[in-house]
Amino acid sequence: MEKLTAVLVDDIPTALEMLKNDLEIDYPEISILGTASSVVEASKLLRSKQPDILFLDIMLGDGTGFDILEIHPDISSKVIFVTASDEFAIKAFKFAAIDYLLKPYSSSELEQAIRKVKQHLPPSTEQLNILHNSFLQPNKKPTKISLHTGNKILVIDIETIMYCKSDNNYTEFYTTNKEKILVAKTLKYFTDILQACQFLRVHQSYLVNLQCLKEFHKTDGGYIVLDNNQTIPVSVRKKAEVIQAIDNL
Repeated sequence: MEKLTAVLVDDIPTALEMLKNDLEIDYPEISILGTASSVVEASKLLRSKQPDILFLDIMLGDGTGFDILEIHPDISSKVIFVTASDEFAIKAFKFAAIDYLLKPYSSSELEQAIRKVKQHLPPSTEQLNILHNSFLQPNKKPTKISLHTGNKILVIDIETIMYCKSDNNYTEFYTTNKEKILVAKTLKYFTDILQACQFLRVHQSYLVNLQCLKEFHKTDGGYIVLDNNQTIPVSVRKKAEVIQAIDNL
């Protein structure tokens, strides 16, 4: 069994103690190097400890979890954010493709987060910037998204995505520079987070960037033509929604 170390940061004593107990009881392979309840305490602790995993609350009494990461820009820990934030915040995590636990979390959610963080690379500076900017400007639509593909994390401009296509439990991204990116997430997952950026599910298998739409043909059930002349089928039940979305552009 792989041995790992962890540091826990949370300004709520009961939450900190609960996470500590959960790890000690269910994950003996994870050794806790220390805990902190503030930006100051965490920064001091991380100067002497380099944990494999950093469990990091976002809202702390003297700042945020982002402040800690800015103070330690070269930290190599894999970060699991712990948050009591709302639905918007969860979308921010998904845009950045960063692992998180939503309080109150279940034992299965903790298990899943630890399993994922064991497999993934630490978040990149670009990923953290996406997440941080989403929290600083909650009403501003994100301009970038992180995509896990193979052993890499790609950070791309959302406006360069022309359309997404379902491939069972995978999603294919097609971009304006003719890239095809395969991601191990369902099309529904990306529909939920991209629909706020003028993307529309026009078919069971297709999610389209309306900013790349050139034509809509109503015949034969309906189909869309994109700027690159790619044709995308429109399902009969989505036709009225597509027409309304085009009228609102």
